[in-house]
Amino acid sequence: MLEITDLHVSYGRVEAVRGFAARVDAKRITLVLGANGAGKTTSLRTIAGLVRANRGSVKLKGREVLGEPAYRLVRGGMVLVPEGRKIFAPLTVEENLRIGAYASGAGGVQRDLERIYEMFPILRDRRAGAAGLLSGGEQQMLAFGRALMSNPDVILLDEPSMGLAPVMVDQVIGTVRTIADSGIGVLMVEQNADAGLAVADEVVVVSRGEVTYAGPADAVSSRASVVRALLGEASLEDKA
Repeated sequence: MLEITDLHVSYGRVEAVRGFAARVDAKRITLVLGANGAGKTTSLRTIAGLVRANRGSVKLKGREVLGEPAYRLVRGGMVLVPEGRKIFAPLTVEENLRIGAYASGAGGVQRDLERIYEMFPILRDRRAGAAGLLSGGEQQMLAFGRALMSNPDVILLDEPSMGLAPVMVDQVIGTVRTIADSGIGVLMVEQNADAGLAVADEVVVVSRGEVTYAGPADAVSSRASVVRALLGEASLEDKA
């Protein structure tokens, strides 16, 4: 569904991404792990059409899309939920959701709203209130809902658990699994390796812009020492 190969991205003379590669299939979560500054967000933003690549390939449903603008990629079936959620705080919850449907036409918007409200009942309860008054976890649910309003085949998630209270992390990450199980392919960057590995199917580890490991998530999550060796001791919660 989504295949990235040999992606290279530079900021001036600094090569931030060097040969990033990953694959995302329907109903599967591909988790991207790496330390701060490893090139994870740059890779995601490049795939989403927000940053220009030096070279590489991004194929969406078999079609080369590298270099296409973000709005065209959304219409083609791929949407980004950015780091920090980036909701429109002064607008209502429902207005935020309707913005997510801009690429899907007017025909099924009300039907899609009902689908999102069924998935996230708290958004129905708060639909007339300002989005900026939601809690961090509720804002993340809104960001998910806004993305789902475009009826994507692939969702790119950048640090969905960032800044959330520990009690909300499991709920948010669990929602990512629910989204994938609905038939959507998910490429997720997540700093909380422990939480991400709990739901991921595949793992790509990035260090200094390069892929240092790629493989099944269960092979990694069953060996915490592997992740600690790749990312450092702070990458996993203490399970003692």
